[in-house]
Amino acid sequence: MDSAQATGVLSGEEILKAAFAIEPEIRAAQDEIERERRLPEHLVEKMRRAGFFAMSMPKAWGGPETDPLTQLRIVEQLSYADGSVGWCTMIGCDSGYFTAFLDQDVARAMYPDIRVSTASALTLTGRAVKTRGGYRVSGRWPFSSGCLHAAWIVGGCVVYDGDREVCDSEGVPVSRQCFFRPGEIEILDTWHTTGLRGSGSNDFAARDVFVPEERTFSLQKPAIRRSEPLYALPMAILLKFATAPIGIARAAIDELIDAAGRRPTRLTVIGGKPASARLLRDEPFVQEAVARAETIVGSARSYLFETTGELWAALLKGAPPDRKLGARWTLAMANASRAAAEAVELMYKARGGSAVYAGGRLDRCLRDALTINQHVVVSLKNYEMAGRALLGLEPMNWVF
Repeated sequence: MDSAQATGVLSGEEILKAAFAIEPEIRAAQDEIERERRLPEHLVEKMRRAGFFAMSMPKAWGGPETDPLTQLRIVEQLSYADGSVGWCTMIGCDSGYFTAFLDQDVARAMYPDIRVSTASALTLTGRAVKTRGGYRVSGRWPFSSGCLHAAWIVGGCVVYDGDREVCDSEGVPVSRQCFFRPGEIEILDTWHTTGLRGSGSNDFAARDVFVPEERTFSLQKPAIRRSEPLYALPMAILLKFATAPIGIARAAIDELIDAAGRRPTRLTVIGGKPASARLLRDEPFVQEAVARAETIVGSARSYLFETTGELWAALLKGAPPDRKLGARWTLAMANASRAAAEAVELMYKARGGSAVYAGGRLDRCLRDALTINQHVVVSLKNYEMAGRALLGLEPMNWVF
């Protein structure tokens, strides 16, 4: 028996098949997901066994080391079934990327089961004070999706030497990303939102927790401990980000198409005479809305897959992507999120007043798409950053 069979981790293509197969179970759990504001444990366990959280784990550990384009398709399909499930999968499978920055013996010992989920909040809202063998860490971190079912939780910190903030030669604060066990932090019940309700993206807090040096890494000057192409890009965690909104938008389009074939349109009078009764799908404005949404989502998806494919081809050749390709990839992510939100709004509007009821699929798609569109990775600032790169100006990057 090989290591993959021993751990029960499947290949990328098998994980993709599992993403389609689990859709009925996800749909059956949607009311519970919305009500509890987290993924139910029984569903998380099925996701774990299916290998969704392990798809970026290395082959050397028995993992599938799934290529980015297949990861995109997996997240897209799970997001089609439910936005929060797709989102938590996209975040939870970061284990394989984060562990590439650690000593591999240490990392492997941390993940005896490579199928578990990892949560994170990379924003530098923590304080890591240097001490012998590591750091004393305190702070509070927002938006930690899936933290309630994670085996490890990563939090970003600014490094301190005593009371003095440590900065590099350019005056930029030095940072570390720190791994916490769930029992070392307190999860705060803050996730009371409209969209992605089931993602459980709560705040968490740490109070003077000792984190050993070997359980930390830097995203400013990362030391990558694996040679495989999947781990060559420091911010590879973003490779599968943007098909979450694409999957949600596709669900909204299909939901409108299904409803339009069953729902009668509102009666109208033309020239004082009643117009003939017809279904919603017979209305020209509905036909146009569906066609526009299909074009918006399809073109955004194609641009995303094209740029991700180019980036992956560069990594396979051992060449870091140039700045312009990186800028186009950034734009593809932002564009996918914007396009998805636009398409879902079109479908919501075309459905009419019946779309407003809580619990309906279009209502959930709208809330999820708009919530994702607020994420920093697809914020309006990213257009400025990408534009600077395309124009050959000095690079601008987020600080992690």
